[in-house]
Amino acid sequence: MRTLLLCHAFNSLTQRLFVELRKERHEVSVEFDINDAVSLEAVELFQPDLIIAPFLKRAIPELIWRNHVCLIVHPGIPGDRGPSALDWAILNQEKCWGVTVLQANAEMDAGDIWASSEFEMRPASKASLYHNEITEAAVKAVMTAVSRFQDRSFRPTPLRDLKGNIRGRLRPLVRQQDRRIDWQIDDTNTVLRKIRSADGFPGVLDRLCGRELFLYDGHAEDRLRGAPGELIARCHGAVCRATTDGAVWIGHLRDKQHLHPFKLAATAVLADESVQLPEVTADQAGGYRDIWYQQRDEVGYLHFPFYNGAMSTTQCMRLLQAYREACRKDTRIIVLMGGEDFWSNGMHLNLIEAADSPADESWRNINAIDDLAPALPCKAATVR
Repeated sequence: MRTLLLCHAFNSLTQRLFVELRKERHEVSVEFDINDAVSLEAVELFQPDLIIAPFLKRAIPELIWRNHVCLIVHPGIPGDRGPSALDWAILNQEKCWGVTVLQANAEMDAGDIWASSEFEMRPASKASLYHNEITEAAVKAVMTAVSRFQDRSFRPTPLRDLKGNIRGRLRPLVRQQDRRIDWQIDDTNTVLRKIRSADGFPGVLDRLCGRELFLYDGHAEDRLRGAPGELIARCHGAVCRATTDGAVWIGHLRDKQHLHPFKLAATAVLADESVQLPEVTADQAGGYRDIWYQQRDEVGYLHFPFYNGAMSTTQCMRLLQAYREACRKDTRIIVLMGGEDFWSNGMHLNLIEAADSPADESWRNINAIDDLAPALPCKAATVR
């Protein structure tokens, strides 16, 4: 079957669907939904049997959905509508969420439902849920919808005909005031939910050290304490800020006013302010570690869940040191674990672009990775 993937970007979900559809021997074409003219031309040239839209930022042109079946992949449960489905699910502490495949019509997210798939929520960032649970549920729902489309006897369910206890509803766009942190009132769990609901985009806007900053990469701290809202420690690239019942580590920040609109390590953005904070080790910090080692019998596991998989010059050097220390232990096999979402995405491009000399920082980063790679002997097991 000729299937057109209409998307805003060829992101991880779109790539996964492309692979899965090709595995089922569908002829697949990908087009970026830049504007109406480009999308209309793509449809005219490819003449698809079915159009699937896994990641869009605007409505499909009417001339397309009126003449072709267009299936929208919506990251919400049946009946859920609106552009911030996963954001609200995290903020509202939903225990179960899902993905719905529905047919495009004149009203956003209100078309007939072809398939849906649900999953249990876990305490993770929006980006992590998207890369994992949302993607897996989307593949399951899309492939079901494709099979039903080929059946020809299947009739999708109109939204108004949904029966039972329907939890989905129309939800507005989440705005910064909806996830604004009140450090004098919010406990650790609340702060983390607000940060995770906006990570990786757009971040939670907050005021820190007299500056407007977007917060990312939040982790609970179970040992350190301080006055609510106070910065109380630093550990490698992260800073620790006290809540009403504990503290959270903030790994990355983005400066609203800075010329470089990049997420950077918190201590890089707050270079002058964070240097005054007491520095703690990863062992002293109960909630923040970006490199750690575990051993079970003669097998060692080296974890390095770097944010978005980006490996800075300093992180490469620290990882090399950690690997060498692991090699000195009574270990036959060392497994390089990476992180839950990424094993490695190579050089830290944000740090390179934000550096005073991107060329020099790029060279340092390349050399640090080149020092790390040859140190790993072929007998080491690298898995993901």
